[in-house]
Amino acid sequence: MEPVYTVTRTVLLVFLLVFFRWRFRGLEKIPRRGPAIIAANHISYFDPLCHARMIDRAGRRVRFFAKSELWRNPFLRFVLSRAHQIPVQRGTGETGPVDKALDALARGEVVIIYPEATISTNPDLTPMRGKTGLARVAIASGAPVIPIAVWGSHWVKPKGRKAVHRLRRQIFLEAGDPLSFGHLRGKEEDPVALREATDRVVAELDRLVRGLHKIYPEGAAVPDLRKEA
Repeated sequence: MEPVYTVTRTVLLVFLLVFFRWRFRGLEKIPRRGPAIIAANHISYFDPLCHARMIDRAGRRVRFFAKSELWRNPFLRFVLSRAHQIPVQRGTGETGPVDKALDALARGEVVIIYPEATISTNPDLTPMRGKTGLARVAIASGAPVIPIAVWGSHWVKPKGRKAVHRLRRQIFLEAGDPLSFGHLRGKEEDPVALREATDRVVAELDRLVRGLHKIYPEGAAVPDLRKEA
């Protein structure tokens, strides 16, 4: 049992249910047991809560790759550490997070990784070219990769854009079919194999995001950019 995780989940769940409306597609594609890697697009600082909400709705507990800067905040460090989330030093090429993710998967857990490693800077917020860390974990572990796209969170807490707050804002998420990279087993250090797997995952996320554009009430619209001072 992880008391901090349980308390944090309860508090956040109340907040998420009161202030937002949720629509999930493809919940059945998230495995109910066993290891799984969630590959998610990134359009807002609000995304981790959105993806966690869907994974929780599917009855699973998630481990995040989270930027190490979050650990500088004493409160966040307390919560994240005791909830066993995975810190990442971005841009260093360190292998520690990969090893921790593999350990979690070996225990049959769910790990979520953002292939882009940062919030999209594309004008339409579609997925950018991915980093290969996710592919390395997927190939080494043999765990299925489930792509999950989110849309709507970009209005709530965007990066470099003007938030447009609305009570009961709709948030849409969709899970795609699990992706397998068994044919690349043993090639987790092969740059060509890593790029192949990464591009396949990002292409599927891009497809899912564009599908959500078609059903979201505001379509593919994005908030205006903030003017630089």
